[in-house]
Amino acid sequence: MPRRRIGFWYRFAAVICKPPLVVLLKRDWRGMEHIPAEGGFITAVNHNSHVDPLGYAHYQYNTGRVPRFLAKSGLFKKGFVGAAMRGTGQIPVYRESTDALSAFRAAIEAVERGECVAFYPEGTLTRDPDGWPMTGKTGAARVALQTKCPVIPVAQWGANELLPPYAKKPSLLPRKTHHVLAGPPVDLSRFYDKEMSPELLKEATEVIMAAITAQLEEIRGEKAPATPFDPRQARIEQRRRTQAQAQGRGRTAVRAATDDARRGQEQGK
Repeated sequence: MPRRRIGFWYRFAAVICKPPLVVLLKRDWRGMEHIPAEGGFITAVNHNSHVDPLGYAHYQYNTGRVPRFLAKSGLFKKGFVGAAMRGTGQIPVYRESTDALSAFRAAIEAVERGECVAFYPEGTLTRDPDGWPMTGKTGAARVALQTKCPVIPVAQWGANELLPPYAKKPSLLPRKTHHVLAGPPVDLSRFYDKEMSPELLKEATEVIMAAITAQLEEIRGEKAPATPFDPRQARIEQRRRTQAQAQGRGRTAVRAATDDARRGQEQGK
């Protein structure tokens, strides 16, 4: 696969990050043939560890098509970190924008320039108890439908065994294996040239997340749950349980107060 110009900052980051990654993680990397050699495209990647962006970036770097990650625009203004973010061509996300599509304008421009833009569609570390991909946010679908670029589903597993989600300390031994599997482009053609309504974007996102999940099923050798974990729905259900518990405690307190009052009346007779 021909290599494009990577640039000083990305090579500098690779010099710093690759040696510890090689020491800490064995590699089972497959599907690199699905990474386009030319032209702009999106990779849609699952997220199950604070370490996995480094592991995935290592995989992608070795294909010669370095990823441009989306990050909060504020990070680009902070000293050395900002210089590194700008130098490696990462994509600022302007979350203060009221226009959902313009929030990803830099990502769209990067794809149109022929870059690889990496999305974590879940938006955060998975909260699925077994580490499966959750429901996704619509950003990747928006950019894909706007640009009609290829969307490559990428699943990874193993960095979460080195550093589980929300854990503070890594588990260094035995040495873990970082599995990465990229699949063929997701077919989104049936969504092209249609109004990007919330319903259409949700459906396109579900197609992307299903492709990522299928790749992870192959890695893990098991089936994912039929219904992806939905953190928003989980929060709603938790709120309902909390309210029900509070109401139950309130009713208990009222009954206790009523019983006390009744006993007081009986003692006063």
